[in-house]
Amino acid sequence: MSKFDEKIIFYKKNMDSMGLSYEDELFNKVTKGLGPSIFKRDAASVSTSDPKELFTVKNNFLINKLSLEDGEYLDDAISRVSDLMGKTNRVKYRAIFYYLLVKELAQESKF
Repeated sequence: MSKFDEKIIFYKKNMDSMGLSYEDELFNKVTKGLGPSIFKRDAASVSTSDPKELFTVKNNFLINKLSLEDGEYLDDAISRVSDLMGKTNRVKYRAIFYYLLVKELAQESKF
């Protein structure tokens, strides 16, 4: 089993423990799109308490990668996903966070 496959299994178990559903194929594509960042400790998670990090999520992923127009709706989506993953959940894995953003904003066709 590859390291990528191990990460996918780990993330899916994490989602199961939070009671979040997922589509295997889409989740795998979103995670693969993150490249080697999923293997780096700091890059593998999203710090929702850091405004700089939230700007990076919005600018680099939502605006640049998904080609969405900037607007308050992006901040709202980030906030909803953060709430969905749990305010007390200290480790919000980037692969899960981005997957939930894709679903929240109905951007599945981009993958």
